Amino acid sequence: MVHLEINENIIDNIELVIFDKDGTLVDLYNYWANMINFRVESAQKKLGFNESNKIDIMYAMGVDVENGRLRSEGPVGLKKREIVMQAMVDSLAEIGFSDTYDPCFQIFKEVDEQSINHLDDIVKPVDGMHRLIDSLYENDCKIAIATTDKTARADLAADFLGISDRVNMVVGEDMVANCKPHPDMANLILKELSVDKEKSIMVGDAITDVEMGLNAGLKASIGVCSGLTSESKLREKTKYVIKDISMIKVMS
Repeated sequence: MVHLEINENIIDNIELVIFDKDGTLVDLYNYWANMINFRVESAQKKLGFNESNKIDIMYAMGVDVENGRLRSEGPVGLKKREIVMQAMVDSLAEIGFSDTYDPCFQIFKEVDEQSINHLDDIVKPVDGMHRLIDSLYENDCKIAIATTDKTARADLAADFLGISDRVNMVVGEDMVANCKPHPDMANLILKELSVDKEKSIMVGDAITDVEMGLNAGLKASIGVCSGLTSESKLREKTKYVIKDISMIKVMS
């Protein structure tokens, strides 16, 4: 059990911290910009559309290449994999490529496999991530990851980052009926780890992360400004808002 200091506020008696992955533990833009680029580039090679079309398709999937950011409305980084893939299918249809659901499904699968060889380029930890995870672990606080990514890919990222032995549970969108902001992920983690919701908190960069914690009745939801959402938007949902997870202080 630990006490956490957030901007001089103390959240006491915490036994479990649930983290979002992308934008919270891992650099958001670097991860998803690379993954979406790999996917659209693969489609470009198979179908033969031009570079302008490629940028437009990436934008529809949630990556604003021209401004070097992710779109705050997603879908990538916020919504389920199927929704991101459908955005690709719909964008291809707009430029004359019909019936591409099955090819896109195969592209997503192939890129998942190929990206294993590019983890050095894709997975970059947020500043202070290892220090915080180590501190929680050393003070016997349970750690979980709840992500809109596939569970297998989140496991892969945790392993690459060297935190797998410290994380008690990883839940991806494929393990629950309803993704964030529904409480399903948090509820599953609470049940499997046998921790009371009043002794648990959620940490994430998206409004949906904060809302999941609220909807699950956790003791607190902490918003971090290292991903998709501005400080002002996060403060509309929670009083606990910080620049990034390096600002979370662990006290035993």
